[in-house]
Amino acid sequence: MARGKIQIKKIENQTNRQVTYSKRRNGLFKKARELTVLCDAKISIIMISSTQKLHEYISPIITTKQIFDEYQKTVTADLWSSHYEKMQEHLKKLKEINRNLIKEIRQRTGDSLNDLGYEQMVNLIDDIDNSMKLIREKKYKSISSRIDTSRKKLRNVEDIHRGLALQFDARHEDPHYGLVENEGDYNSMLGFPHGGPRIIAVRLPPGHHSHHHPSLHSGTGASDLSTFALLE
Repeated sequence: MARGKIQIKKIENQTNRQVTYSKRRNGLFKKARELTVLCDAKISIIMISSTQKLHEYISPIITTKQIFDEYQKTVTADLWSSHYEKMQEHLKKLKEINRNLIKEIRQRTGDSLNDLGYEQMVNLIDDIDNSMKLIREKKYKSISSRIDTSRKKLRNVEDIHRGLALQFDARHEDPHYGLVENEGDYNSMLGFPHGGPRIIAVRLPPGHHSHHHPSLHSGTGASDLSTFALLE
C-alpha cells in the first residue's frame, strides 16, 4: 500500500512538530553516515530546532574547522577574517562605552571637568543633587528603622523590669509568697486554727491518706505538722 503524500507546510501542533523533527533529523544523520562510509565524503550538518537545541553531525574523518577551511578554499572566501573583524569592531565599541563610564564616574567625584561646558556642568550638578536626595531618603529610612527597633527593645526591657518589680514588692509584703501546695512529701489542706486562715501541711507516710492519719485528728505528731499563713 502506497503512502500518502504529506503536505509540506509548518506543523502547527508543537508536539507533532517536535516528533517530526526528531524522526527526520535521525533519518538525515543516518544518510550522512552512509554517504561518509560508502563514498568517503566529508559531511558536516548543523541543525537548530525551534526550541533552540543544537544538533550536529560531523564525519569521523574530519573536524568542523577542517570543513570550514575546505569550504573557504572552495568558494574563495575568508570566513575567519570577516568574523575576526566583527569581533574587533564589537570590542572597540565596548571599550568606548567603558571609557565614557569611567569619565562620568570621575566627573561625579570632581575630576575630568575641563572638557565640560557650562550647560553640561549644570546638568551634572542636577544629577548629583538628585542622587543625594535619594541617598538621604535611604539614610533617613534606615535611621527610622533602627529607632523603631530600639523602641521595641526598650519596651520589652520595661515590661521585664515592671514584672520583676511587682514580684519584689509581693515578696517584701509577704515573706511566705510563692509557697506551693503538695511540695515534696507534703500533702496540704486549708484550715482555720486560732481564728485565722492557715495552710496546714502534713507529712504522710507512703500509701496513707490525710483522713486516716491520727496526727491530723488528735494533734499528735508535731514533727509532721506545719502551718503557714494563708495568702489573702
